[in-house]
Amino acid sequence: MIERSTIKILILDDDKLMLKMLARMLANHGFTSVVCCDKGSDALGQVDNEATRPDLILLDLNMPGMDGIEFVRYLVERQFTGSLILVSGEDERMLRTAERLVQAHKIHMLGYLQKPVKPEAMLALLTQWAPPVPIKPFKAKKIYSAEEIRAAIKEGALVNYYQPKVSVASGTVVGVETLVRWHHPKDGLVFPNQFIHVAEEHGLINDLTQFVLLQAFTQAKKWQQEGFELRVSVNVSMDNLTSLDFQDHVVKLAADAGILPQKLVLEITESQLMGDMRVSLEILTRLRLKRFRLSIDDFGTGHSSLAQLRDIPFDELKIDQGFVHRAWKDETLRVIYDASLALAKQLNMESVAEGVEDRDDWELLRRTGCDLAQGNFVSKPLLAEEIPEWIKVWLNRVQTELLVQSTN
Repeated sequence: MIERSTIKILILDDDKLMLKMLARMLANHGFTSVVCCDKGSDALGQVDNEATRPDLILLDLNMPGMDGIEFVRYLVERQFTGSLILVSGEDERMLRTAERLVQAHKIHMLGYLQKPVKPEAMLALLTQWAPPVPIKPFKAKKIYSAEEIRAAIKEGALVNYYQPKVSVASGTVVGVETLVRWHHPKDGLVFPNQFIHVAEEHGLINDLTQFVLLQAFTQAKKWQQEGFELRVSVNVSMDNLTSLDFQDHVVKLAADAGILPQKLVLEITESQLMGDMRVSLEILTRLRLKRFRLSIDDFGTGHSSLAQLRDIPFDELKIDQGFVHRAWKDETLRVIYDASLALAKQLNMESVAEGVEDRDDWELLRRTGCDLAQGNFVSKPLLAEEIPEWIKVWLNRVQTELLVQSTN
């Protein structure tokens, strides 16, 4: 148990009355090693001195001279390893923006307090403080060469994992999203961000995508034969949509596997859909006419979301995980989530919430009428052979954890 009196706290606020009030609140809770500064330069002097360097800083944002955002930049230059609490009279959106900036700078953020500060709110944040964990040396992710990726495709070293999508209303398992991984002989499991962009840059993405499609369509047929009617989604790169041959390849692969197009979903990341749209628009429209389902992935994170909804006949809208997780308690996220969901409903599209991480996220989807859920609360990505057993476990969870509205 850490003695509160040993935690060195620095308060930086240009309002001297506020400094006294905060120091008194801290003292009332046993935090007595407190230094108050009303100027950023004085506070940096405390940080620079090893004897007085604070473990925790309570920082005002809006100050004359050096404001709180500038002060954070100087903390970064000094490689400050302590924690930070923002204390400000600014509105919540401004505070959340500042919080994200601090986190982007890799400074540990305990949270923020709006003025007037409530003692119980301050104590709730202070009790979260812990000594900093030693920073591990940064190890850059290995980037693989085009030759290695070409060999991995040829040798069948790429493996499809499948993350389930479930109905929020009924709990039924509706489908899976295909997520390719590389089982590397030395490096173990390699994720797509280490090789997809290399494949795109070196003209390998069509081979890679066709390999993934073939495995996914073949697996969809196996599940169907085992009695599992699952829609299988596959991510499609914008580079796949530059050749008119792509549509023919997809149609042939589905026909060879014996899978109806309605059971297959092509997920297009909307941030990719830019530039000359004529070829990609023709391909997607023809696939839609063949009754393949089209999904706009990561909706809201690109540059032309509404234009893509206008121009392309999508069946499904996937709300990006950045707007789903914690939207139940974050007003800004909730507004964006609600707007995305409303668009899907008004355009008669199926809505899929990504990044459902906990029960609170799930309950938000239930209350708001989102169609499908995907995320670690439901399941992490699984190997194909793990899906049947997982379905049994999930359906049992639906009952025992009362995840859906009772019809009784």
